[in-house]
Amino acid sequence: MKGRAGCRTPVGPGGVSPQPGTMDKPITPGELLCLGSSLAFSGLFYYLYRRKARVVTRIQEAPKLQVDDNLPILVSAAAGRCLPYVALEGIVLPAKAALTSHYHEGLQGVIQKLLLKEHRLVWNSLARSWSESERVLSEQIYTVPFLLASPAPEAVTQVSVDSPLQAVCLPLEMVYERFQQPTHGFRDLLGQYLIGEKPKGILETEEMLRVGAGLTGIGELSLQPDGSLHLQPPAQGGEFFLCLGDWQTVVSELESASGLWKGAALLCAAAGLAVLLHVLCRAYRRSRAKQQQDKEPDGEEAGD
Repeated sequence: MKGRAGCRTPVGPGGVSPQPGTMDKPITPGELLCLGSSLAFSGLFYYLYRRKARVVTRIQEAPKLQVDDNLPILVSAAAGRCLPYVALEGIVLPAKAALTSHYHEGLQGVIQKLLLKEHRLVWNSLARSWSESERVLSEQIYTVPFLLASPAPEAVTQVSVDSPLQAVCLPLEMVYERFQQPTHGFRDLLGQYLIGEKPKGILETEEMLRVGAGLTGIGELSLQPDGSLHLQPPAQGGEFFLCLGDWQTVVSELESASGLWKGAALLCAAAGLAVLLHVLCRAYRRSRAKQQQDKEPDGEEAGD
């Protein structure tokens, strides 16, 4: 009578024996990390997508108005003499004195941004190549009180725009741009290669919200006791927008951003699902292999 067969080492797919201890682990730490991070990022991106989508829906549902002489009557009939969220179109006019461009005589605006930015190349020892970096040397923003007026010359109604710097982005146009490249001698070039930094130049720009530009403001519109109209950041929550063009421009940009967040959420969710399916398939294969191993000794004993 033959003795009972000794213990056999389980062989994984491809004939490779698994590492000791791996058979007892349904999921490895690396897989757990990938699964958790993919689900966390998917949830974060989905939250950002839903947030952008809610802003788009609110803008689409907001009343679309233009500055005209009927506007004070419309706002006074609202509860609290206030419209919580509207999209208002008008022409930019300064309330008092306007700002003058530093580089274009006669060009006036109500918001001005002056920027000095240094561009340089930095040697990356790991990639063995030069990479470009930027550093803001100076950034100055000036603003003066301004109004939204009707394009019709006979209309006298004007709306004051309050706290424009609290808008999501400033509606500025580039009116001046110059890139100054430095001159280097042989000694400068040698020092740059030794240090690992090469200055490319300095970018000097000027941006302005010009007088007479068409502007759309999305926010709260209220009628003050003195009869003046004010467009301001929403007091009941919501984002304050100022943009060149109409309200559909803002909606298009927000829809594009929400689409990116949605795609990122789906991609991370798909990655997490792939890791989960891989773990389940491996667990199923191991279960089948274990069942086959348990049947082999029984078959040998029955043959004896």
